[in-house]
Amino acid sequence: MKLKNTLIVVKDIEKSKEYYHNLFGLDLILDNGGNMILTEGLVLQEERYWKEFLKRDILSQNNHSELYFEEPDIEAFVEKLERLYPDTEYVNRLMTHSWGQKIVRFYDPDGNLIEVGTPAG
Repeated sequence: MKLKNTLIVVKDIEKSKEYYHNLFGLDLILDNGGNMILTEGLVLQEERYWKEFLKRDILSQNNHSELYFEEPDIEAFVEKLERLYPDTEYVNRLMTHSWGQKIVRFYDPDGNLIEVGTPAG
């Protein structure tokens, strides 16, 4: 068995596709209308369809999971984040852990938790 994708729920799929392309360089692989597969295995699922499938409410900022990205030049990434998305809600602004890794945590426009860190080790 093999893990193929990670799916996140978004309100505006076009806006989210642009967000993940602008910040992380992810590109569209497949557009299924309300469901998009991006490079690196990220799937965007439009909220209205997800609610239909599950018959449950969507809980934004639930903090049960996060998307983790690594970036060696994290200072440049944070500058880009602040320039492109100045209204970003942070969990942790850029900080350094005791073991030396720098990280920043924030929510995407739909409340999905993201962490970007320098490569560990």
